[in-house]
Amino acid sequence: MESPEPCWGGAAGRAAAAGGAAAGLPAAADAPPPAAMPGPPHGGPQGWGPGRMYARLGLTAGQQSSVKAILAAAKPQMQSLHEQMRANHLRLGRTSPDDPHFADVVAEVAASNATLASQRTTQSQHVRSQINALLTPAQKTQLKDLEAQWEARPHRGPWGGHGHEAPPDAPPAD
Repeated sequence: MESPEPCWGGAAGRAAAAGGAAAGLPAAADAPPPAAMPGPPHGGPQGWGPGRMYARLGLTAGQQSSVKAILAAAKPQMQSLHEQMRANHLRLGRTSPDDPHFADVVAEVAASNATLASQRTTQSQHVRSQINALLTPAQKTQLKDLEAQWEARPHRGPWGGHGHEAPPDAPPAD
């Protein structure tokens, strides 16, 4: 199943994946996100996506507006990078290993994706830096704590199951 939006690294990148959903965040620190606020594809029903994290920071209306502007400005480039990587994935999937040019296609896709991934990482961390600059020292500390809690969740396991543990009979991860 294809995700409707890309998932970019870091809290800001995950917020960018929400397509600017952080802008609709409530100001109250412990208020749940509005039902209409879409989450990123990996936010899950537990509410551990970036929208929930930013909602728990109690962003002011001005901060929310600034985050929305930052994410809106970054979205076209991030979406373009995602679409290019998706096209590379499809190209590789459509090329049979029996094709005499298979090795060339693999090399081209690998080189292209390396460049695209580097650009995506640079862009997402630029967004993260811009959002970080908007936060108060207390909000930065709170965000760091929330990110640590999110990282400790089992969805980060060897199976990448987003909320799923490895099956009991699964071989140990390398």
